[in-house]
Amino acid sequence: QVQLVESGGGVVQAGSSLKLSCAASDRTMTEAVMGWFRQAPGKEREFVAASERSGGTYYADSVKDRFTISRDNAKYTVSLQMNSLKPDDTAVYYCAKSRRTAYFANRGYVSSQQSYETWGQGTQVTVSS
Repeated sequence: QVQLVESGGGVVQAGSSLKLSCAASDRTMTEAVMGWFRQAPGKEREFVAASERSGGTYYADSVKDRFTISRDNAKYTVSLQMNSLKPDDTAVYYCAKSRRTAYFANRGYVSSQQSYETWGQGTQVTVSS
């Protein structure tokens, strides 16, 4: 059974905004780090943003001050608000859930793909110039 489902991707012009959403199928997401990763054509999958159980957030330098991650544990959802989009943001975006964690995490943990046990199917974001 699919545990994470992303939505909200699309085609937009540079400078526009887009909001992605990730819906989890059960409450385990409330006790885990939730992360967003992306993979552009011909490139490796890279860390974008993450939210730990405390609500603390982490961002890749390339998206800092433009993207905002948030979570709603009551709705089992995580979102990624993307502003001032650039063509370099074009990629498939993936939502991911870690194993159960402590209340606080750290950058090394949340930015590593190996920390995550569940992945969504991905949603395409295309930014035209």
